[in-house]
Amino acid sequence: MKTLIFAAGRGERMRPLTDTTPKPLLSVGGKPLIVWHLERLAAAGLNEIVINCAHLADTLYAALGDGRRHGVSITWSREPAGALETAGGIAWAREALGDEPFLVINGDVWCDWNPAHAHRLAHALAERQDLAHLVLVDNPEHHTRGDFCLCDGRIRHAREDAGDAENGTDTLTYAGIGVFSPALCAGVERGQTMKLRPLLDAAIDRQRLSGERHTGRWVDVGTPERLADLDRTLRDATP
Repeated sequence: MKTLIFAAGRGERMRPLTDTTPKPLLSVGGKPLIVWHLERLAAAGLNEIVINCAHLADTLYAALGDGRRHGVSITWSREPAGALETAGGIAWAREALGDEPFLVINGDVWCDWNPAHAHRLAHALAERQDLAHLVLVDNPEHHTRGDFCLCDGRIRHAREDAGDAENGTDTLTYAGIGVFSPALCAGVERGQTMKLRPLLDAAIDRQRLSGERHTGRWVDVGTPERLADLDRTLRDATP
């Protein structure tokens, strides 16, 4: 089973740090964000990794190479300047990802979800003919409205009046982790710039989107403040 790590974005909210360092290479707890992912994937036996890149792609490649030092094999999917957004990135990497369900991980999140679950989820995805299975988390302070509702393992659209500060428990936030069928992005042309959300919404309409709630630690490392806070937490937890 293959894993696609999204690492092509510019990380505008992290500037000036990301002017010279790709966001997934920013360090927390003594190692780059993306290395946390690679180590967890290797421990779970998920050794075939595809990384999409655009912004500072040469810097990413110089740091990670073929992945051997982290126990994985990396295939690079280098996108045109400006990147292609998430769905566009999947379409661009289509040949490298193959015809079977694959795990996707945003390179700029930190999460203790166990990627070893991906094998089981991929089998379930194929049996139900779902298009994707998403990992959801409780809404963080910076995203109180959330993204989706979860009911008996099925993902639903969030109500327009749900997820505000007084009613935040009605929705959950997409963690940037999921298992996807290649069919989800089959209609996206290679080289087309397209976000993932419209495809997920369409999958909900077809009742072909499942999900789970992860109650462990998850951080969207979207600002220098959250980066510093996560770094302190991880260093404090190190014996």
